Amino acid sequence: MIGLNKKDFGLFLIVCFMALAAPILLNPFPVDSAMSDFNAGYPALMQKFAIFGIVVIGFNILFGLTGYLSFGHAAFLGAGSYAAVWMYKLLSFNVIFAIPASIIVAGLLSVVIGHISLRRSGIYFSILTLAFAQMSYALAYSVLTPITNGETGLQVYNNDPQVLMGEGALAEPHLFGLNLNNLTKVQVGGWEFTFEVGYYLCAIFLILAFYMSIRIFRSPFGMMLRAIKSNQNRLNYTGVSPKPYTLAAFIISGLYAGLAGGLMAAMDPLTGAERMFWTESGEIVLMSILGGVGTLIGPILGAGAIEYMSAIVSAITSADLKSWFGWLPDWLETIVIYVLYPFVGKGWHLTLGVVFMLVVIFLPGGLVEGGQRIGKLFSRKKPATAPGGSATPAE
Repeated sequence: MIGLNKKDFGLFLIVCFMALAAPILLNPFPVDSAMSDFNAGYPALMQKFAIFGIVVIGFNILFGLTGYLSFGHAAFLGAGSYAAVWMYKLLSFNVIFAIPASIIVAGLLSVVIGHISLRRSGIYFSILTLAFAQMSYALAYSVLTPITNGETGLQVYNNDPQVLMGEGALAEPHLFGLNLNNLTKVQVGGWEFTFEVGYYLCAIFLILAFYMSIRIFRSPFGMMLRAIKSNQNRLNYTGVSPKPYTLAAFIISGLYAGLAGGLMAAMDPLTGAERMFWTESGEIVLMSILGGVGTLIGPILGAGAIEYMSAIVSAITSADLKSWFGWLPDWLETIVIYVLYPFVGKGWHLTLGVVFMLVVIFLPGGLVEGGQRIGKLFSRKKPATAPGGSATPAE
């Protein structure tokens, strides 16, 4: 089954189904329902789910398998975005040139940063990657203004060369003339589903990225990365140097981030230095921990959970709370809104903090561990009954 065992193939099919059916699965409530505000099946948010899912899948190969915690992956995300926009400016808006350029540039940058940072381990490695990310941000914001356009952001102008831009070609990102912004809306009863070409481009790359991560996890290379995480000193005593393996894992994770940066530019051909800021790297770390470090599907769940909260919970207003709890007595409604309001809108980070705290305390394995616990509750077998009618003790 495409090189996967039965369990991994089943997990791969689940991810394929979730990615391809997302426009339907993420719109569980009718558009005229009071709960429709919680629907997430619109293109801009679904693209974020897929793009950050790719980033965190790559990050998980480094952090989840080797234990090396990087706080600088936003540098590769930003580098990939800048490379893609430059391809738009120099060649054409066809993403077939932009996405490979994003991967190559991010890969080269990860070679340099990884080669230096991996001279140290533990917290020193993390600080080095954070320093490189902030240096990249500072360079993009001010020093490299001719290349990055500084605080204004890099974008495509009418006087750019675009040497491969033929007459009648689309003046926005496309795939061989197929407009990524093409929308198809389907009405089914009270539900409305939106299908966009751009989202499915991201979804296909997400599926490919997930498949590659499974192959890496199950390969001898993946086993070596686990050995590095388990006991690097013991590995050194066997005469095996962990440096080439950790550097390879670092580069692979950088390639994933570069791909995600290219897809970001494909959805919005304007990129700025803020994509390299340390908070972006911090979110990637949070996504990985929230979903489940070292698990296959955890990164996708973590990325989806945080992006959902940032888009949906941050959009809730006091008027929404009043409409939801208007049926309560006035005094109780006032108390409920008073308690909940600091956790929504601009205060959505408080909700994220509470969720993250609860997961770390009660579910150290992240959302994946929560799903496994629920699965065990339903799969728990009833004790066998002895011939005399009494229940035999469970083994």
